[in-house]
Amino acid sequence: MADGTTTVSAPALRGFAPPARRSSLRRFAQRRSTVAVLMCLPLICLIAGLVVYPFFYSIWLSLLNRAMTRFIALFNYRYLLRSDTFQLVIFQSCFFAITAVFFKALIGFILAHVMHNISGKDQKLWRGVLLVPWVIPPALSTLGWWWMISGDYSAINWLLEQVGMHPVAWLASTWWARIWVVAVNVWYGTPFFMIMYLATLKSVPDQLYEAAAIDGATWLQKIRYISLPMLRNIISITVLFSLIVTFANFDIVENLTAGAPANTTHVFATYAFQLGIQSGNIPLGAAVSLFIFPILAIFSIFILRGVGRRAQEGI
Repeated sequence: MADGTTTVSAPALRGFAPPARRSSLRRFAQRRSTVAVLMCLPLICLIAGLVVYPFFYSIWLSLLNRAMTRFIALFNYRYLLRSDTFQLVIFQSCFFAITAVFFKALIGFILAHVMHNISGKDQKLWRGVLLVPWVIPPALSTLGWWWMISGDYSAINWLLEQVGMHPVAWLASTWWARIWVVAVNVWYGTPFFMIMYLATLKSVPDQLYEAAAIDGATWLQKIRYISLPMLRNIISITVLFSLIVTFANFDIVENLTAGAPANTTHVFATYAFQLGIQSGNIPLGAAVSLFIFPILAIFSIFILRGVGRRAQEGI
């Protein structure tokens, strides 16, 4: 041009379009959140297909009659709440879960401190040995326990007879059966608590314990004022996780007692299986299984509220 300026043709400018003019689709694909969602999409679809859909479908089933041909609203729930057997199931489920989780947390806490004070190769050896109950499939280990306490083949009764004591019908007595169901669950689940608490104890500075020892603190005071505050959140999370798993437990109760004697050791899962699968009343079985949800929701609210409050306070 006459003023000395040069012009650039339109085709030449197309290759130098500013970033603001990029297509919205390209900008959307380049976001980190979009990439994260796309990478998690297979897992989201799996959860939706195996958890979310069955949950809502079970709610719909629980509102139908036995033949699943007529909508009966909350009749199944009213029927269950008026049933003496289901009231036993509620009691046994709460007794089983709360008692088992308490002893798993207590014994796991003790074992974690014992293991923490063992150094070197000995700790690895004992840690491997104590993890064995958790590694064995619960169905197989439960069959082993059943063999030891069964009325016909009880190895424990054989030992009692050798020392002049009378054999005990372990699984024919209501409270003995309940105690054994809890004991087997504690035996299986304690290593999980131990390994979680042990991993947290490894992160606690040794200087805290050394300073407490210099001040003359006893081992009980060290646990109360150092270990418990440092492990408080992990204790809450592991207890909540174990409550969820224990309330939904099926294989231990089914293989050990199958609800006997007289339906006094049934938990929600085994009773739902008996009604829904064995008796063919799928809507009633679905209603039984859904009773777990409000109970676990109450536990989750209280436990997670405490964890959140301590996180805000920086504890």
